Amino acid sequence: MAERIWLDVPYSQKDEAKALGARWDAQVRRWYAPRPGVVGLDRWAASPPVPDLLPGEDRSWGTGLFVDLVPSSCWFTNVRTCVSGKDWERLRRMITGRAGQRCEACGRAEDRDTRRWLEAHERWAYDDATMTQHLRRLICLCTDCHTATHFGLATIRGKDTEALAHLRTVTGLTPTQAQRHVDEAFQLWQHRSRFTWQLNLSILTNAGVTLGSPPEAEARAQTAHENLRAARSTDG
Repeated sequence: MAERIWLDVPYSQKDEAKALGARWDAQVRRWYAPRPGVVGLDRWAASPPVPDLLPGEDRSWGTGLFVDLVPSSCWFTNVRTCVSGKDWERLRRMITGRAGQRCEACGRAEDRDTRRWLEAHERWAYDDATMTQHLRRLICLCTDCHTATHFGLATIRGKDTEALAHLRTVTGLTPTQAQRHVDEAFQLWQHRSRFTWQLNLSILTNAGVTLGSPPEAEARAQTAHENLRAARSTDG
């Protein structure tokens, strides 16, 4: 078999790439060009792979499943909004690959029938002295674990009952313990949301990932409200 000409195609652009002739390798879960010189596919030419361990990344930070609410003042400053679609695809592929194509919280693989996918999630540390939000780790979570992690969004979408049940199943918490955990997570979220945080994504820049500028705090707040309204409208 001829060596594959791999591509970095963001999920949102897969139909466009397919229309131009890109093909999908289901075994390695990646798009490739069928032959050299296919017109239009050069825009997705593959970049060097991201290292499995990002410089300065702590893979022991934030293990297991827990409610991990990002302060509202930090919304839309996540990795996905700060990197290009191609770089996000490189990161996503590395994260799921090093996890062995399994969720790092519950251990399950993807399941198309139940629409359970593998997704990338960020683990953050918050330095109260410098008001800095540090990216410490990127982790692979399945859709169910990711939903439980973002419990606030799950609540807005009317999925809090399912999220709480999944949290209990994975962690073994009793109903009382699980509810206390959720309540404490929201209390911490309310406290941190009072402040404006600076973003530190050095584990990405030190790995050669180019970052764009995140939205300003005022713009983040407006976008947050617009997305929350859209979520309520869609799920209602």
